[in-house]
Amino acid sequence: MKINSLDRMVMALVISALPLVGISIAADGQREPQEERKEQKRDQHEKQQEQKQRQQQKTQQQQERVQRQSDQDQKQQQHRVQQEQKQDQRQQEKQERQQERVQRKTEQDQKQQQHRVQQEQRQDQRQQEKQERRLSQQQQQKLIRQQQQRVTQYRQHLERQESLAREHAALLQRQKRMAHYRYQEEYLEHLRQQQIHLRDHRFDYDRDPYFYAAPIYRYSRGGSYYQINRYGANVLRQALNAGYAQGFRAGKADRDDRWRGNYKDSYAYRDANYGYSGYYIDRSEYNFYFREGFRRGYEDGHNSRYRYGRNSNGDYSMLDNILSQILNFQSLR
Repeated sequence: MKINSLDRMVMALVISALPLVGISIAADGQREPQEERKEQKRDQHEKQQEQKQRQQQKTQQQQERVQRQSDQDQKQQQHRVQQEQKQDQRQQEKQERQQERVQRKTEQDQKQQQHRVQQEQRQDQRQQEKQERRLSQQQQQKLIRQQQQRVTQYRQHLERQESLAREHAALLQRQKRMAHYRYQEEYLEHLRQQQIHLRDHRFDYDRDPYFYAAPIYRYSRGGSYYQINRYGANVLRQALNAGYAQGFRAGKADRDDRWRGNYKDSYAYRDANYGYSGYYIDRSEYNFYFREGFRRGYEDGHNSRYRYGRNSNGDYSMLDNILSQILNFQSLR
């Protein structure tokens, strides 16, 4: 009886434990699908991360390829630009060399042309000297004596002019005409140089063509006619041009000093020896034509115009047509 009771108790315990075992089995059965889903999610996430990393790597590689290509393109572009610059530089150097060759050729042509012109001028001068009628020995000696007397008188005149020049300079200072005062000082300095040259110069009368060349021009002055050779004619032209240049400077100086225009008031007009060497023509002849040029130059300078002359880099000279009208040379041949 006791055994049966024990069996019944064991059976009861077994029967009571069966539901618990079922519940546990059921619970385990439910946990397995959840774990699987979680693993699946993890796997999927890992795959996504791997894909993302591969995509990033792919993008980075593409960017690197693009960068390398861009660097190559830039290098190629720089290389092309450098090549073009070198080519342009070579072309420019080539053009410069060509220009230099052309310039040298032009300079050579100009020198050759100048040389030819000078040779032709010398030939013309020699031919003209040959064709000129020569004076007799008696006439030559007469001209030489006149010339020697002329030089002596001119030296004495220059010595006397020193005191007159100082008096006029003092007058200009009292009148506060400083521009004209400076002009006169330059004028006087030039006269001093002329005086030194006249004192030291040794003239060769025998070799100078003026003393054996016959007159070729005739001109009138003061109702009288005079004859002159081409060497003396050149001195008269120089007197007119020198007078115009000095007159222009004197007139400009008075305009700068706001002084009324009066060419006769200038010491240079009274003296009229600027540029005179003492040779070929009488001093009175030179003075006359110097004053003719001075009067016209003074008017142009004081009125700031160029009616009678021209200015070439500060070198004033009379217009050719005005000069010809004043001299009015007539050929003797």
